[in-house]
Amino acid sequence: MSQRYAIGLGSNQPHGRYGNPARVLAAALDELQPIAVSEIIETAPIGPSLRTFANAAALIETHLSPPELLRCLKAIERSFGRRRGQRWGARVLDLDILLWSGGRWSETALSIPHRHLTERLFALDPLAQIVPTWKIPGHGTVRQHLSRLTRPRPIHRSGRRSGP
Repeated sequence: MSQRYAIGLGSNQPHGRYGNPARVLAAALDELQPIAVSEIIETAPIGPSLRTFANAAALIETHLSPPELLRCLKAIERSFGRRRGQRWGARVLDLDILLWSGGRWSETALSIPHRHLTERLFALDPLAQIVPTWKIPGHGTVRQHLSRLTRPRPIHRSGRRSGP
């Protein structure tokens, strides 16, 4: 049975063959053969990396189970030169399963929806371009979470914004 997956893509290092991070994502998208793709956006890094990221989202359809797809995504990352290293560090290519038409999946190496999806604008923004009404199990829709992260926050007398 065919399943749909929303995949998050990120890159902040150039590749010798493909070029800058946006071109790395374009080449990775060729590998994924998506049925829908967001635009590629530039985002600030999280953690120790200092380089700007290129991020996108893709919707794919496959007969693979979540663990089988994860193995394929990791193989694509390795083929682009991805090496295990510092968490949130610079990387040529990062591919994450964000959502799955089967709902939830949980095991040691894989959680769907992605554990931090509802907190990450760089994932929600491109995802909302292709699947705005997809429900994040137990959390509401992609569009609702994007709105929550981007809505203006009131400024308290201390000068600090409230909320996350």
